[in-house]
Amino acid sequence: MQTDAQKLAVAPSTYVRMSYLEAIIQAQIEEMELDERVILMGEDAAVYGGDKLLERFGNRVWSTPISEGSFTGVAVGAAINGLRPIVDLTIASFVYLASDQIINQASKLRYMTGGQIAVPLVVRACMYSMKSVAAQHADRPYPFFMNVPGLKIISPTSPADIKGLLKSAIRDGDPVLVFEDTRLWPLKGDVPTNPERIIPIGKADMKCEGKDVTLIAIAGAIRPTMQAVDALAKQGISVEVIDPRTLKPLDHEAFKKSVAKTGRLVIVEDAHPVCNVGSEIAAVMVEEAFDLLKRPILRLSAPDIHVPFSPSLENDFYPTTERIVAAVRRLL
Repeated sequence: MQTDAQKLAVAPSTYVRMSYLEAIIQAQIEEMELDERVILMGEDAAVYGGDKLLERFGNRVWSTPISEGSFTGVAVGAAINGLRPIVDLTIASFVYLASDQIINQASKLRYMTGGQIAVPLVVRACMYSMKSVAAQHADRPYPFFMNVPGLKIISPTSPADIKGLLKSAIRDGDPVLVFEDTRLWPLKGDVPTNPERIIPIGKADMKCEGKDVTLIAIAGAIRPTMQAVDALAKQGISVEVIDPRTLKPLDHEAFKKSVAKTGRLVIVEDAHPVCNVGSEIAAVMVEEAFDLLKRPILRLSAPDIHVPFSPSLENDFYPTTERIVAAVRRLL
């Protein structure tokens, strides 16, 4: 039985302030402690915070040669045989090299075997935008994989969301791709300490409530979007911001609920414009919620050219705060 002193004692904090990258590491630590089947492999497995995992879990963390197709294939095989691998591809452009294993094997085996083979695999891929890493290291390839049945895709934007969603991904019975934007890695926020606190895949989050225009921001686009919200508020314009968090499946109901209130929609992302997330959201909104729209849907994205090496050209490559503000004002 608790004493009166114990009852009156301040309850321990259920949140800890940490960065986005620290939340990723913490999610992996917790899941590896909870389930000995969880393993981690990748060519930079001991870098970017991975040294803590190596010290703690030893031979469950595998540093691999630079051969993305090979070690992703090993992970698919390990998943089929009962483990729950996390593959860290480090740079999102490298996911193309592993795409045969992800698309032709991981995404299809449950379907092709009538449900007899499951592939509980997580693939992490980091999008290094605004780093002058040039075209072969700066892609945002998530639209490419959205066209593949059998895959789930997440791309959260806050420390709490990446922890909760990454834990869901590790516990999922099917392959999940995690696209992180490295511009979010240093972002700090309050993160739940409860290891059972997870965020379900497929649920969007309202980051800011408003009544004039809905802004849907994908991954790293959330930062200029929130700056645009502040700038527009000073002009008396109220903007609602929705973060999909999961790109496949998308939370269509959350989008429709917001647009039912505002009647106007702008979608912001850093991918190229052809067949990107904005294309999919716009198509669904026109098919299912056309009557809610007071004005045409606007999309902001990177241009249909490869990412330039030049810092001065790259600075204006992705949607900026000024372009987002201008797009919102066009709809009013």
